[in-house]
Amino acid sequence: MATSQTHRMFRTRVDLPTEQREKLVDLLNQHVADSMDLYTQVKHAHWNVKGRNFYSIHELTDTFAGELIPFIDEIAERATALGGHVSGTLRMAAESTSLPEYPNDLVDAIDHVHALVERIGIYANSVRAAIDQAEELRDKDTADLFTEISRLVDKRLWFFEAHLQGND
Repeated sequence: MATSQTHRMFRTRVDLPTEQREKLVDLLNQHVADSMDLYTQVKHAHWNVKGRNFYSIHELTDTFAGELIPFIDEIAERATALGGHVSGTLRMAAESTSLPEYPNDLVDAIDHVHALVERIGIYANSVRAAIDQAEELRDKDTADLFTEISRLVDKRLWFFEAHLQGND
């Protein structure tokens, strides 16, 4: 996980103290990085999946990747609404992500599902923790954004895990 960013803050009339906004921007930037990384890992699986469950995993990964894109934008825009600066390039995300690197040697659909379940689970738990952090910093709007993301990510995690249940 990334350490505290250099704070480049802009004036805003959002009535949260600057110190709280800086912490929120750090939290949001971490989730921009993690979300971008998860998106690219899901697309990697989408492009490279093979085997018996090819079609269902190919479609599920494409759907999920498409759902992540708007969240990346909303997370970044929330950071800027708080007067923050977004670290938003792919290279910046790669330097800051808390997700493990995706294995480059996977082929079989179920192997991809195992790798994705691990990463989606880490991400889902991180988003849930972010809800609590935003609430502790008294920012209900950021907590609400993370709650919305959490609902979708938990649902997608269930869809991926369902491919493994009964096969363990």
